[in-house]
Amino acid sequence: MAKITSRTEKDVTLLYPEGKITLGDGDQELGEAVRQTLNAGAKKIVINFEKVTYLDSSGVGELVGCFTSIKNKQGELRICGMNNRIFSLIKMTSLHSVFSVLDSEAEALANF
Repeated sequence: MAKITSRTEKDVTLLYPEGKITLGDGDQELGEAVRQTLNAGAKKIVINFEKVTYLDSSGVGELVGCFTSIKNKQGELRICGMNNRIFSLIKMTSLHSVFSVLDSEAEALANF
């Protein structure tokens, strides 16, 4: 089960999932964390993947769901800190052109 911590910097909520985000293991938690954040009124969300070791297609699907939920509330999602394997998966699915994917948290926070 993925552990997700969060913090707020100015008006940006940062989510820090850890471990694997796969079918039945972390995918639901990520979606739930984003929904709770949106329900609390947040519009700017950064998901930092530095501590995520693995993402499967179910995790990618959950990310798409998160993106859609955030867009529906006129919010913005940025993703940072992906390892090469996870970024390759995002590129393979062409989602890097949909998501705002940045290298570092500092970049994700800049000009929000």
